[in-house]
Amino acid sequence: MRKNYYLVMSLAAVAALSSCKKLGELSADNFTVTPTPLEAIAGQVPATIDGKFPEKYMKKKAVVTVTPVLKYEGGEAKGQSATFQGEKVQGNDQTIAYKAGGTYTMKSIFDFVPAMQQSDLYLQFDAKVGKKTVSVPEVKVGYGVIATSQLLQNTLASVRPSLAADAYQRIIKEKQEANIKFLIQQAKLRDSELNSENMKEFIAMMKQINDEKETKALKNIEVSAYASPDGALDLNTRLAEQRQDNSEGYLQKQLKANKMTAEVDTKYTAEDWDGFQELVSQSNIQDKEVILRVLSMYKDPEEREAQIKNMSAVFKELAETILPELRRARLTMNYEIIGRSDEQIVAQFGSDASKLSVEELLYGANLASVSNKEVWYQKTSQLYPNDYRAYNNLGMLAYQKGDLSAAENYFNKAKSLKGNAGEVNANLALVALNKGNVKDAEAYMGKASGADGFNEANAALNIAKGSYQQAASAANGVKSNTAALAQILNKDYAAAKSTLNAVANKDAYTSYLLAIVAARTNDAAGVNTNLKDAVRKDSSLKSRAAKDLEFAEYKSAVESL
Repeated sequence: MRKNYYLVMSLAAVAALSSCKKLGELSADNFTVTPTPLEAIAGQVPATIDGKFPEKYMKKKAVVTVTPVLKYEGGEAKGQSATFQGEKVQGNDQTIAYKAGGTYTMKSIFDFVPAMQQSDLYLQFDAKVGKKTVSVPEVKVGYGVIATSQLLQNTLASVRPSLAADAYQRIIKEKQEANIKFLIQQAKLRDSELNSENMKEFIAMMKQINDEKETKALKNIEVSAYASPDGALDLNTRLAEQRQDNSEGYLQKQLKANKMTAEVDTKYTAEDWDGFQELVSQSNIQDKEVILRVLSMYKDPEEREAQIKNMSAVFKELAETILPELRRARLTMNYEIIGRSDEQIVAQFGSDASKLSVEELLYGANLASVSNKEVWYQKTSQLYPNDYRAYNNLGMLAYQKGDLSAAENYFNKAKSLKGNAGEVNANLALVALNKGNVKDAEAYMGKASGADGFNEANAALNIAKGSYQQAASAANGVKSNTAALAQILNKDYAAAKSTLNAVANKDAYTSYLLAIVAARTNDAAGVNTNLKDAVRKDSSLKSRAAKDLEFAEYKSAVESL
């Protein structure tokens, strides 16, 4: 009897010891994964796992290592492990109480691969109680990867690269100026003044405008006559008016002699205090600060003159150097230089392009058909090989045709000619993004400020960086697939739909993005319509639609394609 008693007790002890060394299964209810489903951001899949060890689960001598594993067809990716220990374990890991249990948070990041769109997230356990390894079954805690951000690689194809613009102006406003000086208290036009160099140039330009009517046009001539501010106001008024009339009369004779007509607009200023102040401030007169202070303190012309004349030594210098310059009539001839018309530029390109300026050539390329633009830019690069703009624009055309290698070569040639050109750097950023090189793209964009198309390229860069709010902000006002993608990722679906509807050249991805917007706003009809249109334009989107989790609730739409 005693022998049987010991046998029973021994078996009970073994059973108890055995049960003490087991941990048992964990349930998916013990874990929360954020986000669910997972989402690809900047080429990676981040996951935050909040877990809980139940009460009386973690044995006092247990050590449990938890490893997140994302499993997908053809492979798996392991995240960063975390280790937890029981109360009697001597170690530096997080201690979980046996009676109370405990919670924990762990973060993992997986490098995204397309197959992860259909995947499951598991937690695997490596557990020991004392020195004995125990088995804890893996637990499925999450699923799938939303890969909307990866559509950037597709929308980049429709981004419009930055154009290096021409500076052609058909009408250029120009002016020619001349001054006629008068002796004190006189309004007579002196031969020495009429034969001065600046007057000879003025009259010569008038004749040139008359001789070159096809390329130049006289608009008007302005006459502004002045008297110096010394002397009585009535005398100065009379002098200024006479100087105006005499100057106008001279110009009218010149116009008549050249058989020209033009408006001659006249005005006079009796006392030129503004001109006086300007000349004094520019001079080296010893007491000029005193004079300028007088001008600021006294607004009455007579008081100003009296105060300045009280400084006898100063006034003498003013009379010799400043006042004579104010007794004048300023003539301003306003005219226009008229460049070639659109038709003339195109005709000249056909007959002899070498006679066109670089600005005319670059402008003319805008007039050419899409298929003929390359001919214009190639000719421009041959005639003006040191101008970076033709190479940049050749790269733009190559990019739009999908020839990324040729585009990059052209952009690099343009950069060698002008390394700080904003358009070139913006375009090289696009090339880098197409290659998945975000670091280089960011460096190029730092030199692209002010470039045509900067906002869309900047939005693309921020999508690649996972900065969706900044991407949406950069895309504000841009009507393109990339801009809409930024708004979708920023969860502004109304803005994205408006942007996509305004895209000028809608392609398969315009429709596909509209389908995504429809799915996220529970518009089943919109999913069906736009998805069918997308697949009609690009059949490869059918398989993508089947994988994208956005369409999980719309399998019938995918299956009906």
